[in-house]
Amino acid sequence: MKMDEWNARTELLLGKEALLKLKNARVAVFGLGGVGGYAAHALARSGIGSIDLIDNDKVALSNINRQLVAYHSTVGLDKVQVIANQLLDINPDLKIVQHNLFFLPQNADQIDFSVYDYVLDAIDTVSGKLEIIKRCNALGVPVVSCMGTGNKLHPEMLELADIYQTSVCPLARVMRSLCRKNGIEKLTVVYSKEPAMPPCAPASSENRRQVPGSAVFVPGAAGLLMASKAVQDLIVEEKERA
Repeated sequence: MKMDEWNARTELLLGKEALLKLKNARVAVFGLGGVGGYAAHALARSGIGSIDLIDNDKVALSNINRQLVAYHSTVGLDKVQVIANQLLDINPDLKIVQHNLFFLPQNADQIDFSVYDYVLDAIDTVSGKLEIIKRCNALGVPVVSCMGTGNKLHPEMLELADIYQTSVCPLARVMRSLCRKNGIEKLTVVYSKEPAMPPCAPASSENRRQVPGSAVFVPGAAGLLMASKAVQDLIVEEKERA
């Protein structure tokens, strides 16, 4: 089988011209956990030609139940390296740039957002999410941002919407307020109206902060939705560079 036959089924669906657009696109994925890992895989399998991976986390045992990066054999390894290896096994011609970085406003200048055709925000830190959105907004780079997926079990309740049309999700409420304060007029997000499920066990005495429960279904589906949105937009729109 020829190397370019691996995406023949995608070509049947989208056509050669669309595949060429995807091959020439450079997309950044911020956060490689339960959401971002699925998004990165979907982008690579869709034929995106260049992907930047941004995360500083290492694989933990507790990741195995929901993250594509996590196996017993990868525990303790850098997520960016593991995901990079996986994506290159999907498409050996893929161009990957690894950023072993916990993205925050303080180190945001280490990332050149102007080189991206699309950005996927799958991180949890509110200040980091806002910085990604602000920088993309200033440069006119399309971005899709994931809201809360913890303590949820129903992927069928996920939807794509503008941030100002969201409800129920606590993280979306926070981001709506911050976007409004920062003059951000629109933002595509993946979110769910599913109410958070109560934890089956209380927080431990050593750790007063309740860690959210999570299974593979909602984070994985959210990542696929994000990647789908990016791929469809890249096919029909070409980013205008100044």
